[in-house]
Amino acid sequence: MRIDLHAHSTASDGTDTPTELVRNAAAAGLDVVALTDHDTVSGHREAIRALPEGLTLVTGAELSCRLDGIGLHMLAYLFDPEEPELSRERELVRDDRTPRAQAMVGKLQALGVPVTWEQVDRIAGDGSVGRPHIATALVELGVVPTVSDAFTEQWLADGGRAHARKHELDPFDAIRLVKAAGGVTVFAHPAAVKRGACLPEEAIAALAAAGLDGIEVDHMDHDAATRARLRGLARDLGLLTTGSSDYHGSRKTCRLGDYTTDPEIYGEITRRATGAFPVPGAGGRVRG
Repeated sequence: MRIDLHAHSTASDGTDTPTELVRNAAAAGLDVVALTDHDTVSGHREAIRALPEGLTLVTGAELSCRLDGIGLHMLAYLFDPEEPELSRERELVRDDRTPRAQAMVGKLQALGVPVTWEQVDRIAGDGSVGRPHIATALVELGVVPTVSDAFTEQWLADGGRAHARKHELDPFDAIRLVKAAGGVTVFAHPAAVKRGACLPEEAIAALAAAGLDGIEVDHMDHDAATRARLRGLARDLGLLTTGSSDYHGSRKTCRLGDYTTDPEIYGEITRRATGAFPVPGAGGRVRG
């Protein structure tokens, strides 16, 4: 089985619609794909309707978190999307995304970049606006060559000249809320130093003690030495280890299936989840 547990659609900052995403996942030879848009589940229904035969969908979200001033992302899988407390927190994060993005556009303009809110809003479309949309605008303007090059201290990275804060969950609260909604939590790209400061291992150990299920090890932002270190840390802490592409369509260079999760790990994730079931291709229903 080929299993990719981290992908984004136009419901947040990907360029594929949910329909295109699942079709492209099947064309890439995947057996399982997770739709994990930022702080939203709005793409799930469309993805389920469009699921091709032979592909299984894992419903999820990537939750925006912050601990001790460091931003991080928490992948949440197979939770009940109707659970009220987690739904409220996702809504708070989503509602803060537009004013935050507008503030970042203002900072860029103050730095002499001729970006406009209308340009960013056009790029975001119906998705949940975020930094990748602003980064795409910088690429369009020729300010940076790629989206990844915008995520530096010079521009949009945490602490960068044009960065602005938004409402974010405490990761301990995120773990508690996802667990209460029957879901499973995996710390996304925990050592992606190119994106800014990362949590120390002591903090990851504390998250593990609080119920974190796993860490994303095989990821484009982790080199071989980093992956080996994270595998050792996961082994010491009793955490699951996943691999995934973090696919964003044409917005990033990674492709579906570039990194994958071991079938045994996937099986353990589905065994732990009680809020929703993986959805088999050719239709299905998410239990909520």
